[in-house]
Amino acid sequence: MESRSEIKRNYKLTHPPMGVYQIKNLLDDSIYIGSSQNLNGIFNRHKFELKFGSHKIKVLQESWNKYGESGVVFEILDQLEPKEDATYNYTKDISTLEELWLEKLANNGNKYFPLFGTAVKE
Repeated sequence: MESRSEIKRNYKLTHPPMGVYQIKNLLDDSIYIGSSQNLNGIFNRHKFELKFGSHKIKVLQESWNKYGESGVVFEILDQLEPKEDATYNYTKDISTLEELWLEKLANNGNKYFPLFGTAVKE
């Protein structure tokens, strides 16, 4: 039987990466900012939609159609570390982290769009 410390350690090792990400459109240099409790999963979702021509962001889809995967760059901007409490709700932490990044980008004059799901808030 595993000890409590081993269970915590295993939980930390198996928790998917979570945090804030960006998708860069190399066609027009726009940046789309989002957050997720599963960064690998959200990247897979966006890539799947782009590969099958069903992404809701038309400009991003056009870039993918024109240049393929090399026309779109997926990057993690910031990650949250898992807590020892397996029942901890990360929703507020991720939301706050995303707001900080949006504020930072706005202050730098970047051309960016916040993502909420796959819809773009203008």
